[in-house]
Amino acid sequence: MSTTSETAPGDQQEPEAPEPVLLQEPAEGVPDVVESERELDEVARAVAAGQGPVAIDAERASGYRYGQRAYLVQLRREGSGTFLIDPIGVPDLTPVAEAIGGAEWILHAATQDLVCLAEVGLRPRQLFDTELAARILGLPRVGLAAVVEHYLGLRLAKEHSAVDWSTRPLPDPWLRYAALDVEVLGELRNLMGVDLATQGKDEWARQEFAALLTWSPAERVDPWRRTSGINTLRSRQAVGIVRELWYARDAIARERDTSVGRVLPDAALVDIAKATPRTPADLPSGHRAIARYGRQWVEAVQRAMALPETELPPRSLPSDGPPPPRSWADKDPVAAERLAATRAALTGFSQERSIPVENVCSPDPLRRVVWSPPAQRDVEGFTAALAALGVRRWQADIVAPLLVAAFDAHPDA
Repeated sequence: MSTTSETAPGDQQEPEAPEPVLLQEPAEGVPDVVESERELDEVARAVAAGQGPVAIDAERASGYRYGQRAYLVQLRREGSGTFLIDPIGVPDLTPVAEAIGGAEWILHAATQDLVCLAEVGLRPRQLFDTELAARILGLPRVGLAAVVEHYLGLRLAKEHSAVDWSTRPLPDPWLRYAALDVEVLGELRNLMGVDLATQGKDEWARQEFAALLTWSPAERVDPWRRTSGINTLRSRQAVGIVRELWYARDAIARERDTSVGRVLPDAALVDIAKATPRTPADLPSGHRAIARYGRQWVEAVQRAMALPETELPPRSLPSDGPPPPRSWADKDPVAAERLAATRAALTGFSQERSIPVENVCSPDPLRRVVWSPPAQRDVEGFTAALAALGVRRWQADIVAPLLVAAFDAHPDA
């Protein structure tokens, strides 16, 4: 009996995609790092003489240094070449900003870099974010390496993505990695732009990119409340101790210019709060930084314990939003039905158009509008209510009719 299987007509298997080619060297080699104002002026003249958009990236030392400052800035422009700039040596990149003028920036994951780039004088007037474009296009993976492989068939080595970029001098392999990151962005932007237009999503992307021009990180109320494990504490005094310990750790990290996690992990702060030590000898063991900064930790504990009850922080902050959706069925069954109907319609739309639901409308504004609907419950009314919560026009154009349908299907009792 023959064991050979035949493929029926029409059942041909898709050919396997070729293995991506490792991108090892920048086309023009690795440029020297710009470390002086004279060299920066030369970069500015070269950038001004180039054409088209400017690919930009920045490398930080997250996990190693305090804050999120840039320790290397990479630029590439057609007709100009690639430049690696040390913002520690030349902290004011205004000449480069003036040379770029109103040209489009190309970045990947813009919100990671916009703040540190603004700190050195670089602010975009228009931009294209390849990560955000990948989300809108519905790509399964949106990291730069994955997007480059998808569009260009190239593989980027990412082993240096989490290194300490404050190191000086920067090793040659790191500089090669940094130069390659901006080398691919121009071609990537062009191909993604074509796909956005083909899928009818170019206006969606345009509005998203425009919103990034005025984006800034949200101001966190009581940032110390993000301490991992704080929810295990059962008293206001223990929470107050964590607050004082958090600020003491932050001061140490700032003074040493090191990341807060390298001073002491969150779990150790919670352990100290539970122990309520009165002397350094009473501190819990297990982390050398507990003993190294024992005086500061004990002083922080004493400050918290000296506070009157009225000055201790509450264990949790009241929410200004609607209750958790899991409780809606009991509190307001009609609102629960409206939310479920809108979510189902959004899910269907996102699947049909290959875009994540959260990129069409994030959960928070949707819940707020359903729980506290506008007086005018038509497309215009819902569009205005969504816009007041930061929802972009293209998103509201999709979501508002779905809300109208959900409210029509589930009227007030």
